[in-house]
Amino acid sequence: MTDIHETVRLHYAQAALGVLNGESCCADDGQYGSELYSALERDELPDAAVMASLGCGNPIAVAELHEGERVLDLGSGGGIDVLLSARRVGPSGRAFGLDMTDEMLALAQRNAAEAGATNVEFLKGNIETIPLPAASIDVVISNCVVNLAADKPAVFREIARVLRPGGRIGITDVVADDALTAAQRAERGSYAGCIAGALSFSEFRSGLEAVGLADVSLTISHGVADGIYSVIVKATKPVGGAAVPPASGAPEGAAVDAVEGAATSSCCGGACCG
Repeated sequence: MTDIHETVRLHYAQAALGVLNGESCCADDGQYGSELYSALERDELPDAAVMASLGCGNPIAVAELHEGERVLDLGSGGGIDVLLSARRVGPSGRAFGLDMTDEMLALAQRNAAEAGATNVEFLKGNIETIPLPAASIDVVISNCVVNLAADKPAVFREIARVLRPGGRIGITDVVADDALTAAQRAERGSYAGCIAGALSFSEFRSGLEAVGLADVSLTISHGVADGIYSVIVKATKPVGGAAVPPASGAPEGAAVDAVEGAATSSCCGGACCG
């Protein structure tokens, strides 16, 4: 585990423990948190899932999920986006959440049980090495998580690998103006706070295009710091596109359903900021 992984893990482990003890981990200031979800969406969920929300957007609002689809949420935290996805894909679909923090996984398990969700699975792991086979997912979502990754090119390769041909992404993330240097981004906020590790607009776009994703769009939702924005990111995997090799250590063999019942999850409530 890298220093970045450990810094992020400790930050969100503490947040999860707070929620498990009945404390909200997340300040709803209009830039991060549960206020980015509608009242109807919040009413669908256990209180703890809402309390643990620290996202910079609402990927469910842009992912256009359909009945029967298989959805993967990267950095699923307390499970807010997984549980909302599970309702939208219905009993014939499945919603997976991937996280690296044991404490958040425990919180997500509890929230899924309270919600009575039977078409969800939470997996423990890093988003640089997704523990699912190639071409097994229809939609990849994440909420303010890519900026936290230590190896972002690996994240993009893994997203493209697990997507089925014709699959798509609906991601909300923090992105920086192209003019800002890495040092200037770090001046505006910490890595665990989703700022220092933010990609620029051109870096995010070129990273997705480099792994063969198409129709890439980045749309500003709102500002979070000087020259730093919450952005909606969309892209598709072309039908008939070249296979994307896995990142080092990523599994290629096991069927998706082999991990059924592994319920676990990581960053704060489907997002990782604050």
